Amino acid sequence: MEADQSRLLFLLFLFTWRLSPEVAAEVQESSDGSAASQKTVSLTDVPATVEFIAAAEVAVIGFFQDLETPAVSLFHSMVQKFQDVSFGISTDSEVLAHYNITGNTISLFRLVDNEKLDLESKDTESIDATKLSRFIEINSLHLVTEYNPVKAIGLFNSVIQIHLLLMMNKASPEYEGSLHRYQKAAKLFQGKILFILVDSGVKANGKVISFFKLKESQLPALAIYRTLDEAWDTLAIAEVSVEHVQNFCDGFLKGKRLRENHESEEKTPKVEL
Repeated sequence: MEADQSRLLFLLFLFTWRLSPEVAAEVQESSDGSAASQKTVSLTDVPATVEFIAAAEVAVIGFFQDLETPAVSLFHSMVQKFQDVSFGISTDSEVLAHYNITGNTISLFRLVDNEKLDLESKDTESIDATKLSRFIEINSLHLVTEYNPVKAIGLFNSVIQIHLLLMMNKASPEYEGSLHRYQKAAKLFQGKILFILVDSGVKANGKVISFFKLKESQLPALAIYRTLDEAWDTLAIAEVSVEHVQNFCDGFLKGKRLRENHESEEKTPKVEL
């Protein structure tokens, strides 16, 4: 019970504060993605559907028994909003049976933790654009997921209990190369650790950075956190490399810490949210 309460406090501190207009704009921008056009893929058989899911980090599929239902047009409206998500639609009876679909259902499949999340038929029938958008936004976790307060809900709902955060300014000249190497490292720990990017250039993200007792002058830095017992560690790095990330993660998984996190340590000051 005590661990649950402690975890709840952590969630409240970092992730459930009200979205300011500035942060809301950041979330909206990340959802909108680029202006490139994409289309919903028609999935007509089981092999095509399996291949479609396997090829995407995040796939959202509308399983519909009837394409005349209002939810279908709403589903299509999401395609351009989430450019980093693959959208498919199927009415094939064998496909629906393969995924144990008994009514109109929208399902999200993600590679990072091999999860399948469903909006059940009763929810699908009454869904509106805001609710569907939120379902996708919350649960669209990638090999590297960029942090925002909405995504954080999905991160903590994942079965993966260890989270690695790279805190770095996206405006930095080293950002693109660092992200590429961070993504390569993420593949080594797929299913074990969720990899998260925290843009230190976003003012509101300062709360995340300060929670781990880091300062702007120490960035870029890695922070690793286990939700089960709140164990955590940090590493300031001059360069983001696959080797640095791998060694840091391996050490944490083996119980090695670069810093002490005892209860006697100075408590994180309360922040008025």
